[in-house]
Amino acid sequence: MIGQKCTGFGLGVAILLGAVGLAQAGEADVVAAQAVRDGEGVYRFHVSVSHGDSGWDHYADKWDVLAPDGSLLGTRVLLHPHENEQPFTRSLGGVAIPAGVDRVTLRAHDSVHGYGGAELTVEIKR
Repeated sequence: MIGQKCTGFGLGVAILLGAVGLAQAGEADVVAAQAVRDGEGVYRFHVSVSHGDSGWDHYADKWDVLAPDGSLLGTRVLLHPHENEQPFTRSLGGVAIPAGVDRVTLRAHDSVHGYGGAELTVEIKR
């Protein structure tokens, strides 16, 4: 009976530790962003993402540029995990920003949680 309690307790601890490990990776957060004008109404974005990438099964896999109305203006697909480079910065050029849009929101996505981490809004300077 004592062995059964220890086994049950050990299993509970293992499950809890596994859940804590998953929670530590969390959602992908945008931690810094810059919009640079490349031409009339066209911008390049430099975006830094922080995420506890743990390999191909759980990593930040893209980030998006969103207009204030929520419409998608651009997506930077991230092709591999960045376990040893955190936070990491990647760029996306050729993003057309419609006239009248004076700010955009950057959001990141990860392969387990989807969207939901910290977002960042940046001003568009014309």
